[in-house]
Amino acid sequence: MAVSEEPIPLSNSNQASPLDLMEEEPVQVFHETERWNYPSSNTFKTIATFWAFFVMGMNDAAYGPLIPYLESYYHLSYTVVSLVFFSPLVGYTAAAFLNSRIHSRFGRRGVALLSPSCHVIAYIINCLHPPYPVLVVSFIFAGFGNGLGDASWNAWIGNLTNSNQLLGLLHGFYGVGGVISPLIATSLITKAHLEWYYYYYILIPCAATELVFCLITFWDSSAEKTQDSQAQEEKAGLREVLFSKSYARVTWICAIFLLGYVGIEVALGGWIVDYMIQVRHGASFASGMTATGFWLGITLGRVALGFVTPLIGEKLAIIVYSCCAIAAGLVLWLVPDFYASAVAVSLQGFFLGPFFPAAVVVATKLLPRHLHVSAIGFAAAFGGGGAAILPFAVGAIAQARGVKVLQPFIIGLSGGILLLWLGLPRMPKKNQA
Repeated sequence: MAVSEEPIPLSNSNQASPLDLMEEEPVQVFHETERWNYPSSNTFKTIATFWAFFVMGMNDAAYGPLIPYLESYYHLSYTVVSLVFFSPLVGYTAAAFLNSRIHSRFGRRGVALLSPSCHVIAYIINCLHPPYPVLVVSFIFAGFGNGLGDASWNAWIGNLTNSNQLLGLLHGFYGVGGVISPLIATSLITKAHLEWYYYYYILIPCAATELVFCLITFWDSSAEKTQDSQAQEEKAGLREVLFSKSYARVTWICAIFLLGYVGIEVALGGWIVDYMIQVRHGASFASGMTATGFWLGITLGRVALGFVTPLIGEKLAIIVYSCCAIAAGLVLWLVPDFYASAVAVSLQGFFLGPFFPAAVVVATKLLPRHLHVSAIGFAAAFGGGGAAILPFAVGAIAQARGVKVLQPFIIGLSGGILLLWLGLPRMPKKNQA
């Protein structure tokens, strides 16, 4: 029997052709999450973000050892000197609301130019040791630069593979800057007998290196690249993450949590030197080194606990770490011994260290990918405002009650953000890419 070789028309077939299937498939069939070393340019971008956070750490941790000398140099009260904490709030607030727009219009290339440039401007002004009101204005530039970099680099690293460990390392470099900063500043003032502003002669080349390195490595991350990869969603992203019922809860809890955490970190690191001198009656150099111990604890906590956190889950991990940090704070407050206090503040730093990376990872798990830049950017920049508001509040209270109020304030705030953390939705079992 002859077999017909006449082809069967595709239009009458119940099965679509491979070509039809390809046309009907969604555009994003498969999305491979980028890694720190893939594509190869990411290796240098990752190193650039690490250096940027190192500079941020050197910036923020300098307040503590410098405050006693700013007080004497400018003849300031606790409340007035606390303006060096409060003034960056203007910069952080501007960054919180402009980050998404800058990112959409200029891409990460724009952030790589603006953030380090603000650091360079601030440090040049500080080197000139201007009148105190001008010094306060210079910290606005530093706050804006920190807010932009904090938001953009957290969001970028948070979307890479193994983000928990990478964010731990990223914030670990912030901690390294925090460790080195009090050591350098205290040594310059107490050992070399130089004025406080000489510290910023060291920060200028660090910030200039940040500017060149970030701009070169992120030069290909223009606005067009950003829009190609994440389309137009980011333009309305901030409005969606702040006011949509589905996403606002996560965004605002993470933002306020980070506001409290960063406030604890900078207030404790900023006032611990004065606390150890005034309350524990320590020598100037030894008291300055307790700030180094605190930031060293943060660094080790972020790196070491960054590998522990994924094993027990971010939500449970922060509960455990919070309880340990509060216990260390009680020792610092209630045990009137200089060495016990120095160890306790280092342990506080160790257990507080993973808070920021964990909050970023939680946001990436609970929110869809196209909202990560807007949500994490807002939460990071808004949280950065805690570096201004809460240390200023400690200074204002200390003016009336003495710097001994530091630890009750920190312990109460730690308990508050722990309760806030419990309000997060249940975590998904698998990480969202």
